[in-house]
Amino acid sequence: MSTIHLHQTTTATPEQYIAGLTDFGPGRSNLFGNSADAYLKVHHLGRSEADVTEGSGGIWERLHYDWSDPNRVVLTTTDSNLWGGASGHTYTFTRRSDGATDIDVVVVRDGKNLKGWVLGLVLGGLGKRVLETAFENSVKAIEVRNSTLRRREMVAVAVGP
Repeated sequence: MSTIHLHQTTTATPEQYIAGLTDFGPGRSNLFGNSADAYLKVHHLGRSEADVTEGSGGIWERLHYDWSDPNRVVLTTTDSNLWGGASGHTYTFTRRSDGATDIDVVVVRDGKNLKGWVLGLVLGGLGKRVLETAFENSVKAIEVRNSTLRRREMVAVAVGP
């Protein structure tokens, strides 16, 4: 089993990041490169939880998302072709006095078969950089998304009804 710790500071608020993380619509891969639209299937979507299958490149997992705590989102792997046991992701958000947000992510990869076990070992070592890059790209994409939404809101206010 591999446990990977990631950290990023963002201009996005926790609410904005969670909104991106829990947007299961088309184009999700623009925010999360490891979640290809072809793999995406929403089994259940509630007010603060979801049951979603996602993945890419031949790797998929079914995740239970829980965002009932505004400072923490927990993704628990319930099924996968590679991951089992304690696999999942936990996002923790800390608001900073300068208006930024610290995001800490813990990714647990517990292989349920030989391929998952080997990939988990790789991710825990040399592959950590791949996860760091994907996380950095997601943070940047959510910042751009929020900037675009703010510009649209400003234009709407300026133009009026």
